[in-house]
Amino acid sequence: MKQQEEFDDEASLKPNVNLTDEEHKQQIEASWYRCEQFGLEHSSEPDFSALPRGELTDLRDQHRSLLETTENEIIPYYENILSNSACMIVLADRQGHVLNTWGQKRFGRGLYHGLVEGNQWVEEGVGTNAIGTALITGRAIQVGRDEHYLRANRFMVGSASPIYDTGNELVGVLDISSDAYLPQDHTLGMVKLMSLSVENRLIFSAFQQDHFILTFNTNLTSLDSHWSGLLVLDERGTIVSANRRAEVVLARDLALLNINQVFDCDMREIKHQPLHMPMKLRALGRYQFYVKVIPPVTQVMKIPDFRTSGAYSAPQPVSEKTAPALPTSIPDNVIPLAELEHGDERVRRVVKQAHKIMEKDIPILIHGETGAGKEIFVRSLHYHSSRNKEMLVAVNCAAIPSELVESELFGYEKGAFTGAQNKGSIGLIRRAHKGTLFLDEIGEMPMAVQSRLLRVLQERVVTPLGSTDVYPVDVKLISATNRNLKEEVAEGRFRQDLYYRISGLNIELPSLRERSDKRELIGYVHERLRKEEAGPPLSEAMLEMLAQHPWPGNMRQLVHVLKVGMAMADGDELEDWHLPDDFFDDLRASSKAVTNDEDIPLEERIMQLLEQTNGNVSQTAKLAGVSRNTVYKYARDRD
Repeated sequence: MKQQEEFDDEASLKPNVNLTDEEHKQQIEASWYRCEQFGLEHSSEPDFSALPRGELTDLRDQHRSLLETTENEIIPYYENILSNSACMIVLADRQGHVLNTWGQKRFGRGLYHGLVEGNQWVEEGVGTNAIGTALITGRAIQVGRDEHYLRANRFMVGSASPIYDTGNELVGVLDISSDAYLPQDHTLGMVKLMSLSVENRLIFSAFQQDHFILTFNTNLTSLDSHWSGLLVLDERGTIVSANRRAEVVLARDLALLNINQVFDCDMREIKHQPLHMPMKLRALGRYQFYVKVIPPVTQVMKIPDFRTSGAYSAPQPVSEKTAPALPTSIPDNVIPLAELEHGDERVRRVVKQAHKIMEKDIPILIHGETGAGKEIFVRSLHYHSSRNKEMLVAVNCAAIPSELVESELFGYEKGAFTGAQNKGSIGLIRRAHKGTLFLDEIGEMPMAVQSRLLRVLQERVVTPLGSTDVYPVDVKLISATNRNLKEEVAEGRFRQDLYYRISGLNIELPSLRERSDKRELIGYVHERLRKEEAGPPLSEAMLEMLAQHPWPGNMRQLVHVLKVGMAMADGDELEDWHLPDDFFDDLRASSKAVTNDEDIPLEERIMQLLEQTNGNVSQTAKLAGVSRNTVYKYARDRD
């Protein structure tokens, strides 16, 4: 139980728990040896290699997230220390450049201490020092007064701890420096805790939007503390990131393990756990922990990208004579390109076209009814493209309140408007940088937002609300609509210039009732659902009845009906009484329409239905068993 005891002991943050006196002595001796090799002498003056103001500004921009996280979410907790002692908190980047300082500007030798923005604290120029030595060793260290190699620095004590990003790469260093004659018993432990706090906040900032985050600790009251373990999970339960505390206490590499390999639970339990109700779980079959589940803020899709295993082979280009190449393994929620169609030639052609265009700088516009599977199609395209290691961000333009569309898409600075988050928001477009941006129901986008989106697509930069800064963006744009956008343009509801900007490759996904492979597709969907939850195969009679259904709700309705039926059957053979009542309402309406209209030409039937439905195109399409575009075509021809 040694690891569990260490995890629950806050004293482990004190200086000498992780680094013995002998190890500390060896680190200082090794640093002094390096300084000698650099040609430094004890009497040498520090060389800070100060950055010009312009380069410092650029450097601070590069580390904006690190700076804002430290200043807004960490420093406020330590204001009492800064106000009651002659010390400075220093944030430096991975090259030792000081990015910002907080606290006393004067101590020891006052203005000559060199802890100013732009100065570089590395051993080559400044000798043994907390920041530079922590960078070389990758470990927290306290450098006492006489342990500094240069006499010029022996007026202070420095305590520094490295900061690692969400991919376990060293990104910077936090340091507390103070007068050499002040007590230093707890300073190193404090700076370790501060660096851990920064790392935890970086994890939340990077993943909370669309991943599950687990915090765990042996003490129920300490679940929200900075020294709790953090695990980041994707929808399948794969660990895509973890903080250092989690890996230390569990004593193993957690990258890409499934949650059921760590705790005695599966992802289904995690997804259904109430937000404010901790679980008590056993880890690795030995240790008891309290675990709290923090669900994702939004349901944005993301392909996992933690530490690459190297097992993935990029798909080969698709030719007219070869089937789409597949990755060696794909997530459960991604359908292989070859399984998007099961004999329908139109769908096969659309898949080939879109897959080729994914590697070109050409936008894709998908037409199709609601529920026809546009999002499934896009997810498969993204995963089978060279952008698969970056994010797929799906935005339903009709689901976001019109007054929030701009802030959600383009992001905003803190305080940009009433109700804005204190730390601002990066925005969904920038979140899709290097990946794929899927704008579903783009015809619902307000005109004012259309103008801003057009500028982003033309200039390939985003300016957040309330800011003058611009951020470059590289996204593969895929849009989808169930409207006729050309008619929307003609009636002034959609910008013409935006339409031609998003409509590079125009494709149409046929509705389920129009597909020639409907029977095979229904069987395929049923088999995929059986992999999630055991159930009997479909009988020929049931499959025939399902194939005769008009499916006005398309793929979405099919999945719903099958899930309800399988739940009602509870392992027995699926029978008609297991299916929901509205399934039979649609079936009877379809049968009646076919009986009454089978001798009427399609064009005449469409015009009659348009009159009966008072011009409702969607309802007409469903009753006639055709797509909306077909209704539009016959209506235009008649005009």
